Amino acid sequence: MERLAVWAPRVLSLLRIVAALLFMEHGLMKLFHFPAPQPGAPDPLPPLLIAAAWLEIVGGGLLVLGLFTRPVAFILSGQMAVAYFLAHGSQGFWPALNGGDAAILFCFLFLYLAFQGPGEWSLDAQVRKRP
Repeated sequence: MERLAVWAPRVLSLLRIVAALLFMEHGLMKLFHFPAPQPGAPDPLPPLLIAAAWLEIVGGGLLVLGLFTRPVAFILSGQMAVAYFLAHGSQGFWPALNGGDAAILFCFLFLYLAFQGPGEWSLDAQVRKRP
């Protein structure tokens, strides 16, 4: 078990990076139709979805770098909570049926990062190491 614990900060960084890249994809799909248009997104996007897309792209990018991780993760956690209740919760109770399971996972993953921090492989960690 001790051998695994040594790797925990690095694996936390991997979790942060992979989640942030997946999160950015949602914003890129909304705004730039990359790698494809977001299924079900209205065209043109309403202002609320434009704001959400920019939060996903910029916030996701900051999380990939591990820069300002705690405040960014907290904001994105809140965004996902709002997204769940506005877009998914009204479609039914069960997340797997209302399409909100990803929003819930992102919400709690980002909340965890807000409390745990970015991990070892991050710009935040590099800044803390400077004398």
